[in-house]
Amino acid sequence: MSKVTAYTGEQIQKHSTREDIWIVVHGKVYDVTKFLDEHPGGEEVILEHAGIDATEAFEDIGHSDDARELLKDYFIGDLEVEYYLDACRPEFPGLHSADADAVTNMPSLAYGCFCIDVFRI
Repeated sequence: MSKVTAYTGEQIQKHSTREDIWIVVHGKVYDVTKFLDEHPGGEEVILEHAGIDATEAFEDIGHSDDARELLKDYFIGDLEVEYYLDACRPEFPGLHSADADAVTNMPSLAYGCFCIDVFRI
């Protein structure tokens, strides 16, 4: 089995043009450039989510099992775990940045966030 490439959020954001579109759905990275003209919902919805996490939009529309299977054809890698931890970083109003860092870096909080986002079904 070949090793799966992990991409950072910064890498994914660079692929946000009509000629080069990557999206993230449930922590998986997809290059949907070739699918743009075939998307039944139109290209606009894909372009709106180019280079970012499209999970919420993908789930809100209620894609069929066939659509989920088709998405697998465009899989290119996973979203880097560090990106998940940054996305889950809690905000604590009134705390200084160093205090928030200390709370965020607690293993139980980081692990909990990882499980929720990475292993969400």
